[in-house]
This record gives sequence, C-alpha cells and structure tokens, in this order.
Amino acid sequence: MRVYLDNAATTPLDPEVFEAMKPFMLEDFGNPSSTHAHGRKVRAAIESARKKVAELLNCTPGEIIFTSGGTEADNTLLRCSIDTYQLKHAISSPIEHHAVTHTLETLEREGKIKLHHVRLDEKGHVDYTHLEELLKANPNALVSLMHANNEIGNLLDMERVGELCQQYQAYFQSDTVQTMGHYRHDLKKLKVHGLTAAAHKFHGPKGVGFMYINKDKKIHSLIHGGAQERNMRGGTENVYGIIGLAKALEICYREMDEHESHIKKIKAHMAAKLTEAIPDVTFNGDSSNLQKSLYTVLNVSLPESEENDMLLFNLDLQGISASGGSACSSGASTRSHVLGALYPNSKRGAVRFSFSKYNTVQEIDHVVSKLAEICRVAV
Repeated sequence: MRVYLDNAATTPLDPEVFEAMKPFMLEDFGNPSSTHAHGRKVRAAIESARKKVAELLNCTPGEIIFTSGGTEADNTLLRCSIDTYQLKHAISSPIEHHAVTHTLETLEREGKIKLHHVRLDEKGHVDYTHLEELLKANPNALVSLMHANNEIGNLLDMERVGELCQQYQAYFQSDTVQTMGHYRHDLKKLKVHGLTAAAHKFHGPKGVGFMYINKDKKIHSLIHGGAQERNMRGGTENVYGIIGLAKALEICYREMDEHESHIKKIKAHMAAKLTEAIPDVTFNGDSSNLQKSLYTVLNVSLPESEENDMLLFNLDLQGISASGGSACSSGASTRSHVLGALYPNSKRGAVRFSFSKYNTVQEIDHVVSKLAEICRVAV
C-alpha cells in the first residue's frame, strides 16, 4: 500500500479542477492582453476567476492579484509594503516560513528595517502581550505572522493581531498558504492588509497563487515589464493555473464543512493510535490540539534514537510519503528551523504527517503499524 501524507507540501489535483483547466490548455489559448476575440475570451475567464475568488473571500476583485505562488506573494507584500510606506521596523516570529523569514532577514541586512521577533510560549504560540509591547515601542511597523505554521500547525488569532495592528497603525501581512481553502476568511471583517495563497495547497495546480492587497493600503509592484494584474505584476498570466485556482477554491468552500469533519477524525484517530502503539510518543507544538492547530497537520515527536535521521527514508521504503526533520539533525534537507527554535537541545525524531480529503482511516492504521515497526527496530 502506498500512502501519501505530505499534503502540507502539496495536494493532489482535484479531477474537477483539471476538467476546468483543460479547455484553456487545448482550445482557449489566446493571450489575455491581446485585443482580438481569442484574447478577449481568455481575459474574460481570468476576470471571472478573480471575481469568484473575491466573492469567496468577501472582498473586491481589485484586491486579488494572481502570482506564481505563495513565495512570490510573500516577497511582494513584504518588500513593497516596507518600500511604499517607508516602514523602518518589522515584527515577526522565528518560526515563519522561509519565504517570510529570509525576505525580512535580507531587508535587515540591506539596512532597510530593524527586525524584531515576538516571543513564543513553550508550545510555539505567539505571546500577544509581548507583541503589543513591540507594537507600542515600534508604531507604524510591519507585522508578518502566519495564520497556521506549516510544520507544527499552530493557529494564530488573526482577529486579535488585526485589532492590535490597527491600534498601533501597523501594516499586517499574514501568510495564509496553509489555511486558504481549509478555513473561511471574511476580509470585510478581518483587519488585515495582505494575505497570500498557493493553489497547490488546496487541490489546485502548482505554480499559481494570489495575494490579497487591501484597497486602502495599496503597495508598489515588485515585478515590472507589463500592465498585467492591474499594473501590479508584469508578465503574461498563467491562464489555466488561474482558472484551476478559482475552481479549486470554489470546491473547497462548497465542501469545507464535510472535509474538515473528515480530516479532523483522521487526525484524532492517528494521534490516538500512535499514543497506543509507540511508548513515549508526543506531538510537537500544539499539533495534537484540534482547537489550537491546523486540522490537516500532525507533527509527531518520537523517542531519541541513532536511527532517527533515517525515519523518512524508512517510511519511504514502506511506501509512505511524509516530511519532517529533528531539531538537531545534520544536513540541510532534514533540519527544521521551527523545531530548532522550539526544542534547541532535543535529539528526538520528528515526522510531519499532513492529511487531505482523500486520506482514509485504513491508510492511517497502516502507517501507524509501519511506524511502530520502524521504532521497535530502532530501539
């Protein structure tokens, strides 16, 4: 049995999404910037997709800008908000995605900002009291905190952060790559200036995403060379990617309650079975807490062993796809800056299992059985 439990890295393409994309691969091939009939038809399809995304998120179509994915969207929002509003301070955390962390560190090295890290509690949650202290000391700053951590799944109270940022006139950007399509975002109510998303995290195609830019906090563009995306991103649009993204998000909103219920059962079942099967198993961050973490992610902490560096390899040999990395393991391919920040002296093994609507209880039972065998051999 082959089992795919790395959905936080990428999800399978929904067949309905593929069917929506196919005509724009084979038949409707016009350049959307062309003024002839072929181009106009494709332009209309892009704008229809933009309108659909905006409708689902409760914002205006002009606030949705399509990109190549979450990394480009994060880079654009961070660099261009700092440049547009001449922000001199940025507040983030040490466990953000590298698209955020590396960008802010580069901006600090360039002398454009002073970077401040908010304290985290023992589970990896943001210390909101310290966040307010940083905002009070550095008003008119950029705040970049992700909605859900991609490794341990911890959820941010975005409403609370939005209120604090409004109080201290801060620009609030959030990486929502892991939560888009899995939670509802009402952008008329949420006090946020920028959000990012990638279609392949919610059963859409790779190589396409979007950023939400609040119309009251517009920013300069990052990529120049054309008037595409309302002068916000030069370059011919990834047409069938955009069509697929909108269809994937539409399906997610249509079936969200059903999928959330199913995946939560899968996650709870795995946590319970692992606790029974493997002595001294624990869970990193708050990933086993269904109320405080992303329901698609479970980050498992396994007893210390010399074989822990081989965990993912051994799982792969059993036909199981997952990801991970212990805090002190060697090699760039396995080291986790998130676990390193939370558990700097730990030598325990770590595996991130992440779920989708396509996973089954039978698959989970199989994976738990194989992981228990691997751990017994390691001991």
